[in-house]
Amino acid sequence: MIDLPALSVTWTLVLLVLTLLYIYGVWPHGFFKKLGIPGPRPWPFFGTFLSYTKGFFNFDMECAKKYGKVWGIYDGRLPILMVTDLEMIKAIMVKECYSTFTNRRVSSPSKLYRKCDNDGKLRISLRPSKHHLFGISVTHADRFIKNMQKKDEQPVKVKEVVAPYSLDVVTSSSFSVDIDSINNADDPFVTNIKKFFKFSLFSPLFLILALFPSVANLLGKMGISLFSRSSMEFFYNVLKKIKDEHNKESNGRVDFLQLMLQNQIPGDHFEDTDEQPAKGLTDHEILSQSLVFILGGYETTSTTLTYLLYNLATNPDCLEKLLEEIDTNFPPDTPITYDALMKIDYLEMAINESMRLLPTTPRLERVCKKTVELNGVTIPKDTLVGIPTYVLCRDPQLWESPDEFRPERFSPESKSEINQYIFMPFGLGPRNCIGMRFAQMIMKLLVVKLLQNFSIETCKETQVGTSFHQNVYISYVKLTMFCLLIKREVINAYSLFSPVFRSL
Repeated sequence: MIDLPALSVTWTLVLLVLTLLYIYGVWPHGFFKKLGIPGPRPWPFFGTFLSYTKGFFNFDMECAKKYGKVWGIYDGRLPILMVTDLEMIKAIMVKECYSTFTNRRVSSPSKLYRKCDNDGKLRISLRPSKHHLFGISVTHADRFIKNMQKKDEQPVKVKEVVAPYSLDVVTSSSFSVDIDSINNADDPFVTNIKKFFKFSLFSPLFLILALFPSVANLLGKMGISLFSRSSMEFFYNVLKKIKDEHNKESNGRVDFLQLMLQNQIPGDHFEDTDEQPAKGLTDHEILSQSLVFILGGYETTSTTLTYLLYNLATNPDCLEKLLEEIDTNFPPDTPITYDALMKIDYLEMAINESMRLLPTTPRLERVCKKTVELNGVTIPKDTLVGIPTYVLCRDPQLWESPDEFRPERFSPESKSEINQYIFMPFGLGPRNCIGMRFAQMIMKLLVVKLLQNFSIETCKETQVGTSFHQNVYISYVKLTMFCLLIKREVINAYSLFSPVFRSL
């Protein structure tokens, strides 16, 4: 016979567990309602996370149109206050940066990114000679052009050829190591960095972290990371070896790693508290920051270059203006100098406009250290605040014809009219991107070298218009763009003789 009391107790416990689990899944989801802040309805456990299937850009645009300048979303159980109000952005990124909005989200159990209230110590450390870095970059740009000479008038998958250039420049500048990924696509350094970007927002581990963020520390202690464990071990072992070699042979080295080593704290002298942050760099910070240089320089720079070349190929009039500027300032066989490179206007205008159309950072995020009121909005302590850069860059109230590629927006005459809080490709304020000038330099150098030798055209494999942009807005990490590279001497020869042919 069935023991009814025992069965009822079992079902009662099951219902109790399910009820408690449900309460856990929805408990934080009343956060914005209490503050009177609108936003999309969250699902239990998932919050608004599933809306990312539309892409960050599309989801943020939909929310901005529906809810205005301030709204709330949920990454699983984590509330995120989204802000496009310019006065609030000014306070978050500049005025209240150190006092209230210092830290970014800690997003991985791998401890790759740690809280850093004393971020200034990294910035002070990382000031190598710009001319030394420029010389390294020229070497790799020349190698890139030599490799491209073999692909004349063949469809080129742009990101696959510019990404190795970015990686080579970053590793050489950071660690004085030449991996030559342009010619060695199967190098372990290359294969492992590609593994880093193969995780999905909807992988089981990512979902676990989104739904149960409290387990992040436990997973970290277990050695579980969002990133490939074998890749993490590979990079840390390689960087440790490079670091040890730098310690032994420091004479003559002028790279990022050497500058960090000069500011390292001996392990037995390390003491870091919230009240008294350590003023030097720890061994872990050096290794982690080195890896951040590689990942950031590789992915964001190659994505920006790819989209820039796409915009030039699909806007021949803009390409022609840039070719004229390059021919005027850097005739054939004329050495490119750092100062001359950084002064040419139209190239910088085109890069800025391309970064406006496709920000490499879809959101800027800061954690609120204390309860504060900005422009009538109360932001409780520990709230994560997000600034959707794409929304700001495509707002028709802020930009005329925002979906068009118009480099003239950033001309010296017009640039002063642009509010600095609506265009932040490298962040803004005291905690903007450390490598901003370096990234600008290596992008400009590659484009000048490329257009000295080639012109760019679309081909039948090139996705143009809606189909291309739809793929980009969903996942620009997988950005795919094909183009043709036509040698300039062929074009110039035709231009030289065409007046003769016309007179016949």
